This record gives sequence, C-alpha cells and structure tokens, in this order.
Amino acid sequence: MPDLAAVIQRPMVCIVEDDAGLRRLFEDVLQEAGYVVSTFSDAESAWDILAGGEPVVVVSDLRLPRADGLALLERARALPVPPGFILITAFGTIADAVRALKQGADDFLTKPVDLDHLVLCVRRVEQDRRLRQELEQYRRLLGSGDYHGMIGRSPPMQRLFTRIRQMAKASGPVLITGESGVGKELVARALHAESQRPRDRFVAVNCAGLPPELLESELFGHAAGAFTGAIRARQGLFAEADGGTLLLDEIGELPAAMQAKLLRILDDGYVRPVGANREEQLDVRVIAATNRDLEREVAERRFRSDLFYRLETFALRVPPLRERSDDLELLTAHFIDRFNVGRERQIKGITSEALRRLRQYPFPGNVRELGNIVERAVTFCNEREIGLDHLPDRVREAATVPDRGGLLRELLGTGELPGLAEVERRYIELVLSRVDGNKRRAAEILGIGRRTLYRRLSSHEDGPPPPV
Repeated sequence: MPDLAAVIQRPMVCIVEDDAGLRRLFEDVLQEAGYVVSTFSDAESAWDILAGGEPVVVVSDLRLPRADGLALLERARALPVPPGFILITAFGTIADAVRALKQGADDFLTKPVDLDHLVLCVRRVEQDRRLRQELEQYRRLLGSGDYHGMIGRSPPMQRLFTRIRQMAKASGPVLITGESGVGKELVARALHAESQRPRDRFVAVNCAGLPPELLESELFGHAAGAFTGAIRARQGLFAEADGGTLLLDEIGELPAAMQAKLLRILDDGYVRPVGANREEQLDVRVIAATNRDLEREVAERRFRSDLFYRLETFALRVPPLRERSDDLELLTAHFIDRFNVGRERQIKGITSEALRRLRQYPFPGNVRELGNIVERAVTFCNEREIGLDHLPDRVREAATVPDRGGLLRELLGTGELPGLAEVERRYIELVLSRVDGNKRRAAEILGIGRRTLYRRLSSHEDGPPPPV
C-alpha cells in the first residue's frame, strides 16, 4: 500500500486533452515522473479542480470542445494562486505561440510531443511556481518595507524612519524638506501616527493653493461679519486640528504678514480669528513642509529668519529617489501590485532591461514620477512583464547618468583640455556620488564589471592627486 503522506505531498498536474489515447499516455509518463495526475477531456469538466487550487501545473490542448485552451488559461490566471500553464496543439504556429505566451502561458509545445521534453517542461514550470510561492511567503515574512505608507529598505530611508520615531513623541514644530514628489506628506502623517495625538486630528493645507486674502481666514477662522460675505462665524484649520497635527505644506509660499502671525502662534499657542475680539488657546503641533531651500530664502529676505529657526527645532530631510536607488525594485513591485488591482491586471514584474533603464533615469519627479510611469506601463502592458517598450521615451532615451552637476562644463571651463584618465576619474566619482557609493550599481551604470571598477578606482588612487 502506498505511503499516503508521500502521495499527498506530491504535486498535482491537470491534463486537459480530448484525445483519449494521448490523455492516458501523458498521464502514465507524468505519474512515472512522480506527479499526481488528474485528466479531463474538456475545459468545463477541469474547471472545478482548478478552482479548488490543487493543480500546480495544467497541461492543456489548445483545441478543445466548446471552450478552447486559451479560454481555460484566461480563467486560470484570474485565480488567487494561478497554476503554471502549458499549452499543446497540433496546429502550432508562431502566432499561436506568441498569443499564448502573451496571455500568460508558461510554455507552448506542438504535437507530436517529445515525452521527455514534456516531463522537463512540467518540472521547470512546477519548480518556477513553487519558487514564486516561496518568494511571496518570504516577502510576507519580512514585510514589504512599508512604514506608514512609505516603502524603503535602503539606509537613507531606514535612517529617516528612525528619526521619525524619535521626533514623533516631541511637541515642537517639525520642518520637512525635500524635492517635489518624495513623499513629504507621508512623513508628516507618520509623525502624527507615531505621536500621542488622536489619529483623526490630522489636517493638511497647501499654502500655495490658497489666495493670500483668504489664507488668514482659512487658517485662523473668522467671526460673523468680519468681512463681506462672512454671514456666520467659522472655525479655521488651526481650531479644526486642536489636539492634533496641522501640516502647512509649501510653507515657503506663506506671505510675510502670515509668517509673523504663525511665529507668534508657535511661541504661545494663541489664535485670534479674523474680526474676533479675543484669542483662544489651542494645542496644535505644526509640521511645515517645503521643497524650497529656506536658508537661501532667509538670506534673500523672502522668509523670516526667526520663523525658520523656530521651525527648524526638529528638521527632517526626505531623500530623493536617486539617493535611495536600492529601493527602486521594491517600489516598482509595490506600484505594479497596486495598479494590477486597480486595473484588474496580472502583470508579474518587470524585465531586467527595463529595470536597468529605470535605474539609470534620474527621476526629477521622484517617487511620484515612478508611480506615474508604472501606472502607464501596467495600463498598456499586454505581456507578463513590463518591458522597455512600455516605458516613456524620456526614460528609454535617458543618458546613463545626467550631467546635472555640469561635469563637462567644469572640466572644459578651465581652458585646458583634461586627459582621458582625468575625465574617467571624475566621471566615476560622479556616478558613485549619485548612487550613494554603491559600487554594484555604479558598475552597472558604467557598463563594466565590478572587478574592472575596483581596478580603475585603484589605478586612480595610485595616480597623481586631483587638483584642489
């Protein structure tokens, strides 16, 4: 009597073939190879066992009575855990193969089928599916790197998360700086969520999105009759956030008069609504965010120095995407999963060539731009993986590393033409600075092996010192 436990642990293959002789032949061969085999003559009779999630691989004829193999493939792909899928046909053409693979088939065989090749093909697909399941379990075990909506395992992001946890328990204002699209509001929400303040008392306002004449009323509220149209009293955003957190986004756009009033509120917590006779004291933690260089704004007298120093009590800089390139693959997978659900797609990932090109792109729009790029790719991708053709022209045609620091202008602006070794040294330094010293990424961008990179770095170190 066979060992029941051993039988249960053996993977199941489902054969869907209307030719009874072939069906029995495939069954015998795959059983000898160690698989539990279920056989069916048409797609409808096979569906129940597929829907139950038992088979790890389906071997199906393309031409079947009523519903064909491609229709069965489409239904199988919609399952929570889709099985591997191999299509077989006697009418094999390149067009059939391309169509089957685009719709998600793992392989495509033509009759007469080489039985040894069939076993190898089933084994490869079964192992690939098992590895994917283990990878998903591993990802779930480790978590997705998600911290209050922010995705990142890179050292810069881990340092940011640590500082958020440290600052969240304080009560003073926080200044969040960073380029457009890095996720400054997510940082503000994480600060609020980690604090002791009620989680439903988070209020955000974009200072650049309100006309200056309405900003004071919007922030501080107004009394009835304070101005034309003020029929009744209205509380402002500070009062709405009482006991919680108020995010003043684009703080660099705040008019000078409002800067002075904000400074006083930060000092004593008292707010006077427009047209009111008395002040009210509120408990609001102010978080300010900006993509401007406020120190420069202070130097050029566009922003109050005393307000800047008050806001800078706790300062957080959100790193741009180019400084956390190790997170690019994780972020891309996150966006693919998100847009798969929103658009009912089943994109499995991104090709290595497309990912390499994304790594070379400087992302001036940061994480927001990456999300837009992946959303577009998922929308138009009819294959299993996002490829180079699904990326925008600006990404496909991007230079390996943009000359954002004016490297060539700097080298040629001295009037002397530098030697090739000097140009190479400076370019390697630029690439390393852009990838936060990651030599694997630098070698990938430069198109050389890591050994070659180390050898060239060593030769530059042995050479003459760079000019000061």
